[in-house]
Amino acid sequence: MNPYPKIQLSHLRQIGWDHWDPIGIRSFDTDDWKENAADEYDSYLLQVVSKLHRGETTEEAVAYLDRIGSEHMGLGPITDEAHRASIATVEAILDYLKTLPDGPLGGR
Repeated sequence: MNPYPKIQLSHLRQIGWDHWDPIGIRSFDTDDWKENAADEYDSYLLQVVSKLHRGETTEEAVAYLDRIGSEHMGLGPITDEAHRASIATVEAILDYLKTLPDGPLGGR
């Protein structure tokens, strides 16, 4: 039996698609993104989980997502809308993490 609470990647993905989606993949007219780009933001969302679990602040996690969009994805200066999306994403991840038992995190 694994003693670690499991993070459901599908749940994190939904948070990312509902709140963040900085490059607008979900705005395409077809549902192709569900098959071809469903994992597009996984590493960033998992990094936010890791940061929060290590005790970094909400503000640090938000700044991380802001930097990913602005610098890593090359989207330019952080807009108010993009910053609000980062805040909403981190808050949703925090709410999700509160539903998990305490202890080290595992993924599935």
